[in-house]
Amino acid sequence: MRVGVLGGTFDPIHIGHLVSAEEARVELELERVVFIPAGLPPHKLDHVMSPMEYRLAMVELAIASNPHFAVSRVDIDRFGPCYTVDTIELLKDEWGGGVEIYFIMGSDSLLDILTWHDPRRLIRLCRFAVVSRPGYQVDFDELDALLPGVASRVQMLNAPELAISSTDIQRRVREGLSIKYQVPEAVENYIYRHKLYQN
Repeated sequence: MRVGVLGGTFDPIHIGHLVSAEEARVELELERVVFIPAGLPPHKLDHVMSPMEYRLAMVELAIASNPHFAVSRVDIDRFGPCYTVDTIELLKDEWGGGVEIYFIMGSDSLLDILTWHDPRRLIRLCRFAVVSRPGYQVDFDELDALLPGVASRVQMLNAPELAISSTDIQRRVREGLSIKYQVPEAVENYIYRHKLYQN
């Protein structure tokens, strides 16, 4: 069985996340895609995030209409910084050895893979479903020279390149600009109801 995993702070989750997840599901014939809101991401220890219950609620609202999407609390229920490699290992233990995990990521994240915690162990634990990001070109020969074997673990996806980011959505809310169609309507309503990102 193949399962996709999409992690992130999801502050907020947006259409780009959902398009990438659905494209991975269809193209790789995944049984389901599991969204994993970050608890305490090591690369954002100095970054102010919305409370986890808000981020989790927005993910649940965003994926409610897709029966192939699910959410896991594996990272938000853990104490301390959560490294992707440890999360994947926990999921493999939970789901059993018959599950092949595809970690869904952008090409910008793939280019940073050497800065991640224990990337050599990570590429042994899962495969990567990679969505192209505008302005980020991956040189697989160069990447493979730095991290042998990584290229054979990557599946590039044909998802539309959407230049939407959570950071920009936060900025647009602060500046009173529209975020309609950049996030699902239920998420848009939730943001305004809870007055997120306004100061």
